[in-house]
Amino acid sequence: MVGRAVLAHQLFTGVSRHHLACLAEELAGPWQAGVEGRRHEARGGARRRAAGAGARHQLVFVDRLVATLIHLRHDLPHSVLALLFGVDRSTITRAIGEIRVLLAERGCAVPDRPGLRLRTLADVFAYARAEGIELRLDATEIQVRRPPAGRGGRRAFVSGKKKQNTMKVTVVADHQGRTLWTDALRPGRMHDATAARNEGIAVCFQHFREVEMLLDDGYLGLRRDHPGQAITPPRKPNKIALPHVHAAREEVRHQHLSKRITVEHALADHKRWKQLTRCTHRRETLPATYRAIAGLVSDRTVNT
Repeated sequence: MVGRAVLAHQLFTGVSRHHLACLAEELAGPWQAGVEGRRHEARGGARRRAAGAGARHQLVFVDRLVATLIHLRHDLPHSVLALLFGVDRSTITRAIGEIRVLLAERGCAVPDRPGLRLRTLADVFAYARAEGIELRLDATEIQVRRPPAGRGGRRAFVSGKKKQNTMKVTVVADHQGRTLWTDALRPGRMHDATAARNEGIAVCFQHFREVEMLLDDGYLGLRRDHPGQAITPPRKPNKIALPHVHAAREEVRHQHLSKRITVEHALADHKRWKQLTRCTHRRETLPATYRAIAGLVSDRTVNT
């Protein structure tokens, strides 16, 4: 076993001790409620022993939280974490499964609004309209394990861009690169604009007509459907256009890319967590993993 104070260091968890203390205070109640709910379902009724009686947890809540953060940050195997904490591997696996879901359900924090967290795309549009923020949206892909041969839908994960099995995530950030929202992830073969439409972005544009969003050339369909709101770089002029027309277009395109680069910075912050550089675990857990990490990153950017 290694000292628990050492394992809680920022080098291992990726968050400061103050941030860790805030997470423990925020999640302890929901975690305990989940434990009691599962116990109630297992015994089929109310507890028969006094509160506090019975066996104690081998791994207390704070250690479960620390183990999950280390796993997300450095992708250490469950067996290694079990050795560090002096428990069985199954205990670590169960703890990570519980805490990861709680972290994923938190949503993303916003600056200067303590307690406010954005969980849906509609929340992001409402926040942008209230604060007068110009949004940035982009998609990235994460390599995942190849589905077994013979399983239906196997080709859906083959990315035409990366020529690998990937899952695609769409992220919304603000003008300072703060993460505001991330979707539920889609198979890598799906087009970027289609993934955004499946999350209901068209409905959000219709209900929040004051909100503008900067996009790249992969979202030309959204610009066509929502002119003035979905903003992409200007199209290349005709070859016979005058030189000053080409120069003006390049200047406008450069300004657009300079504003939209903040969402690329947000994606880079996410991929500093090793779980998102290449997912070697079950694909079904990747959406919760990404949302959990996005929420943690949004906490850090707001606190700093």
